[in-house]
Amino acid sequence: MITIVTHPLVQHKLTLMRERSTDNALFRETLREISFLLAYEVTKTLELGTREIETPLERGSFPWLEGRRICFVSILRAGNGLLEGMLDLVPDARVGHIGLYRDHKTLQPVRYYLKLPDAIGEREVIVVDPMLATGNSSAAALTMLKSEGARRLRFMCLLAAPEGVAKIEREHPDVPIYTAAVDRCLNDKGYILPGLGDAGDRIYGTA
Repeated sequence: MITIVTHPLVQHKLTLMRERSTDNALFRETLREISFLLAYEVTKTLELGTREIETPLERGSFPWLEGRRICFVSILRAGNGLLEGMLDLVPDARVGHIGLYRDHKTLQPVRYYLKLPDAIGEREVIVVDPMLATGNSSAAALTMLKSEGARRLRFMCLLAAPEGVAKIEREHPDVPIYTAAVDRCLNDKGYILPGLGDAGDRIYGTA
C-alpha cells in the first residue's frame, strides 16, 4: 500500500527542492521542514489508548500513545537528512542506522553498518530514505530489519519511482510506503526522473 502525501505545503516544498538553483543550505532546511510534515502523515495511524490525568480543573481520561515506542531507522547516509524534522515531531523516538551503498555497476546494495535500538521487535519502526529509486537498498534494509526481529514496519521517502514501489510491494507487501510523489521512471543509471538529483550530494554538498 502506498500513500502519496498531497498536502499543498508538502508539494510546494518538494518543488523548491527539485529546483537546480536551490543551494545546499536551503535544500537541508526545506528537507527538515518537509520531513516533519511527512512524519505527521506516517504516524497518523499509531494506536491511541487513554491516560488518566488531572487538568487544572478536573481529573479525566484523555488520548495517549499506547505502549510501543517509536523507532526511526535511517538508511545512511541520505536518510539522516530526514531525521531532524522527524525528531522535532517525536523527540523521544529511538534511532537506528543501516549503512548501505549502491554499487553503481550492479545497482545492488552493499551493507557496511547496522546499529539498532534494543527490543526492535516491540517497536513501531519507520524506515527513512529520501529516494526510493530501484528499491534495492530499501528492500534490503527491510529484510535486515525483519531478520533482527522487527515486525511493525513502515517506509517513508521523499520521492519514489514506479520501479522502486513495485520492488517493495513485491518483496515486502506488509510494509506501507509513504511519499510526497511518485515520479515518471528511472534513467539508465538508476536515478529518478524528473527527480531532484542525488539527495545525499545535495544535503551534504558533495558530488
